[in-house]
Amino acid sequence: MIMNYIEKANFEETGFSYTLSLISGKHKMVILYCLMEFKIVRFNELKRYLKNISDKTLSNNLKELEADRLIFRKEYPQIPPKVEYSLSDRGKSLMEVLDQLCVWGENNKGLF
Repeated sequence: MIMNYIEKANFEETGFSYTLSLISGKHKMVILYCLMEFKIVRFNELKRYLKNISDKTLSNNLKELEADRLIFRKEYPQIPPKVEYSLSDRGKSLMEVLDQLCVWGENNKGLF
């Protein structure tokens, strides 16, 4: 009986799968966490926060997060260029869920 449900199930159609597609990768959740903690962050500040990340990788991750409407990018018309990133309302609502990962980690990190 259970096998019948599994055969008909499609993980890719679940909300869980959709959420994972938005935050997948090594850096996206860390970028979102940084923006949650510090509100408005510039590119070089993000780079320092993430330590070992290339400009290209950071730029690609930021573009994807912006395309998914999880962050805002504000560009100031000046020289040198100034760009700031912040969470969108959609990103803030996701962080309410992801913050529970932090709570779980704090509660369980010394238990093994």
